[in-house]
Amino acid sequence: MKVVTMGAHILDVLVHPVEAIPPGQATALVQQIRITAAGTAAGTALSLAKLGATVSSAGAVGDDATGDMLVTLLTRAGIDTGMIVRTANAPTSASILPIRPNGDRPSLHLLGANTAFTPSDVVWDVLAEADHLHLGAPELLGPDNAGEILRRAKELGLTTSVDLIAPGELGTTDLIAPALAHTDYLLPNLEQVTGFTSLDDPAAACRALLDLGAGLVAATMGGDGVLLARGDELIHVPAFAASVVDTTGCGDAFSAGFLVGVAAGRDPRRAAVLGCATAALVAGGLGSDHGDFDLAAVDEFAATTPTLATTFTLTN
Repeated sequence: MKVVTMGAHILDVLVHPVEAIPPGQATALVQQIRITAAGTAAGTALSLAKLGATVSSAGAVGDDATGDMLVTLLTRAGIDTGMIVRTANAPTSASILPIRPNGDRPSLHLLGANTAFTPSDVVWDVLAEADHLHLGAPELLGPDNAGEILRRAKELGLTTSVDLIAPGELGTTDLIAPALAHTDYLLPNLEQVTGFTSLDDPAAACRALLDLGAGLVAATMGGDGVLLARGDELIHVPAFAASVVDTTGCGDAFSAGFLVGVAAGRDPRRAAVLGCATAALVAGGLGSDHGDFDLAAVDEFAATTPTLATTFTLTN
């Protein structure tokens, strides 16, 4: 599988564990501080590469030391960074994440250069050589830009997927409708699904996104697993029982596992199982790049690990 991950590139600085920010100029000792590549494009690229895909990443980062570090981390992971644009007009996007002992991750975020990438920055000849385009954060690129990129990717014969990055309460379908018309797989979280559609019922919200053109919606729900919607079909896939250190990058890891699964010919439910297992392995440590696994190891984990009990039920 040859994939281009395009869109949000973020450098994460993760601190663990953080129960509270010290007052004034006081100091608190922590166990870990890590720097990782992250974001709906870069974070997904990391897990795709581990699962055996050939990955190129495309997006905009600043012409700064933060951008140098981000590109270096992706290159070390075996990801082609030739389509990452460096700009002097904005800093590299970055987040500081004080990870709570229970895995919660409040964020201090710098939006940065992610909004600077446009269709004119896409190397179309390189994209044409890929099998799949994963566009992370179309709402940052702009509706028209995202729609044009995905439309041209489909014309080139690629399959396409989209993940969202904005919190649901900040989104509307106007931000993503031009993209969904050319999206085979939409891979947001449930809060984004209900927030962007302004519909509280998960099934109705997923169907609204299908009506806008998405071929399939896979809405991640943390410990409640994933809700799949395609046509009139709704499927709930439970999450795996795993020790959670940090949930950073779990949605991106799910996307990677799901996409590798469908590329290998697995049906959506089995692909979602692979995605959930990949996410569970990433959640076991700090950062989007956690875990020394490959596709065989993830399949073994899925085959031998129980799933979590959940109270989630499909209402219609």
